[in-house]
Amino acid sequence: MPDVFSERVHTMARFGVPVVLGLVYGYWAAANRRGGGPITGWNLLFGFVTAVVFIVLCIAVALWAPKLQRELHSAVKSAFAGAAVGFLYSQSGAPVLRSIAMGAVVGAAIFVVFFYRYYTREDAEGNRIR
Repeated sequence: MPDVFSERVHTMARFGVPVVLGLVYGYWAAANRRGGGPITGWNLLFGFVTAVVFIVLCIAVALWAPKLQRELHSAVKSAFAGAAVGFLYSQSGAPVLRSIAMGAVVGAAIFVVFFYRYYTREDAEGNRIR
């Protein structure tokens, strides 16, 4: 299948998508923590710090995980997604154990999807099948 976009577009997307996702995630976490109350300076700071941490971790996972075997590749990405969902859920005031369970369920579901995707698109050595 021919690649429609240039290498520059792929590089911009590799860093642009995590930034946009991080900003949305930070806003969402701050809104969950605020619970419909007034926006305060601490709430804004929390949202920006959450966004920066998400962006850094998302870029790290995106750059580091593809270098791993498909099982670990799937595990790293699903652990990041599960932890992100669990953290968001915990900011809404949910109990800690319920937040952990929610993150674990989401992480397990994402692991199954990613593992299937990588398993069906790689050979035994982990090379992409074209």
